[in-house]
Amino acid sequence: MNLHELEQLIKDIESDRTERKESLTDSGKIRQAICAFANDLPGYGQPGYIFIGVNDQGVPTGLPITDELLCTLADMRSDGNIQPFPSMTVQKAVLKGTPVAVVEVQPSDSPPVRYNGRVWIRVGPRRAQATLEEERRLTERRRTGNLPFDQQPVPKTTLTDLDMNLFRSTYLPSAVAPEVLSENQRKTEEQMASLRFLTPDLAAPTVAGILVLGTNPQTWLPGAYLQFVRFDGRDLTDPIKAEKIISGNLITQLQQVDNLIPLHIQHRVTPGLGLRYNEQPDYPREALRQIIMNAIMHRTYEGTNSPVRINWFTDRVEIQNPGGLFGQVTKDNFDRMTDYRNPMVAEAMKALGYVERFGIGIRLARKALAENNNPVPEFIFEPTYVLVTIRSQV
Repeated sequence: MNLHELEQLIKDIESDRTERKESLTDSGKIRQAICAFANDLPGYGQPGYIFIGVNDQGVPTGLPITDELLCTLADMRSDGNIQPFPSMTVQKAVLKGTPVAVVEVQPSDSPPVRYNGRVWIRVGPRRAQATLEEERRLTERRRTGNLPFDQQPVPKTTLTDLDMNLFRSTYLPSAVAPEVLSENQRKTEEQMASLRFLTPDLAAPTVAGILVLGTNPQTWLPGAYLQFVRFDGRDLTDPIKAEKIISGNLITQLQQVDNLIPLHIQHRVTPGLGLRYNEQPDYPREALRQIIMNAIMHRTYEGTNSPVRINWFTDRVEIQNPGGLFGQVTKDNFDRMTDYRNPMVAEAMKALGYVERFGIGIRLARKALAENNNPVPEFIFEPTYVLVTIRSQV
């Protein structure tokens, strides 16, 4: 959209395609607006615009449009609060002779989009939470053919291939706000479709549904597991001390990984003050956890039967996942840029609490390693896999 068209929109205070904010003071309402425009309940098929530094009458306020402000707005796309990730751009524009920030939000191919477990929509010139009927309409609008692999249906599967009790007891309370659940009278199948675990017509589970809630995911996705091997030495040919296949659905796998890591970390005891002793691990648990969670989240499940591999040697741990870097991520920006091959898997891990915030896993791992006096992690990026090596404490 050119500057003239933006100026026309900024003046139209009755438009349901625009929202104005004088500042970033209430970032929650800006996220609500992003969510509402992404849902595009009226079905315009056109982007919505949020103007920052503009009052309710459409007049720019002269708010300083700094790089920090623009970065804060851009981070709202992928910090994990809005699910699935909205398609949006952020730019600085001079309107009516005054700089303003413009957030352009495209309609989602995979509605409903949620902000903190709530579905927001536009009702005329204002925002509102969607009713059950409005949410159903959004679910039915989903365009299956354009969706990522983890949102595609799994042929020959049925509702019986999903663990309904696990969904109701564990996933649903984690993913949807409590007050929304208390008012929700829909059938479990409709709730699953709304969260993209079933196709909108309720005909089949999606890949994400099978991965996260499947009764036996490996029947349909044979590589969807982790292979753990601990070697008594520094080479793959050395004797094996322990090995484990971590399978089942993603909820089960994540729990097993969290339980497994501490069992294999060894502690060195050194004298402290007085009669005290200090214990220091050979690997910080948080670093291993972050790298393994990254491997599960970003691996490819399409066209491969290969698992995530964790090889634990006497001097290092190697974590390898099938699938190279994805989308906008390159070997030069991988620790700063985020893109998602499996957006629904990422969403599920965030909802379940295994990811605190998107885009900081590698930085958290590096910080934990540095504080424990371990060398920096080593990364190898190939077209078909990513290999991360974490070496033992110096």
